Amino acid sequence: QVQLVESGGGLVQPGGSLGLSCAASGRIIGIVTMGWYRQAPGKQREMVATISSDSTHYADSVRGRFTISRDNAKNTVYLQMNSLKPEDTAVYYCNAKNVLLGNKDYWGQGTQVTVSS
Repeated sequence: QVQLVESGGGLVQPGGSLGLSCAASGRIIGIVTMGWYRQAPGKQREMVATISSDSTHYADSVRGRFTISRDNAKNTVYLQMNSLKPEDTAVYYCNAKNVLLGNKDYWGQGTQVTVSS
């Protein structure tokens, strides 16, 4: 089993910045891709950014404003969010995929990000 523990999030004004982190523990062998997803009220969960050993991917809505990074020594993935907009308000979830188990998904508990003046 893999445990993902998120931290960060909170309330920020439009144009502000926030950082999220997600630490993975447990049976992390096979975890190649990690990422962040978000779900706003009444909407489906959507991919925000993912990172693997050799590539990163971003949703069009956050490209240029958000940066995903990873510290393999700490088994931790980060999401730096700049120039935040009210439409970025959502619960943000950390995700890890285990390639040895057919890309089985693991999820964190979620952390609220609210962008409001």
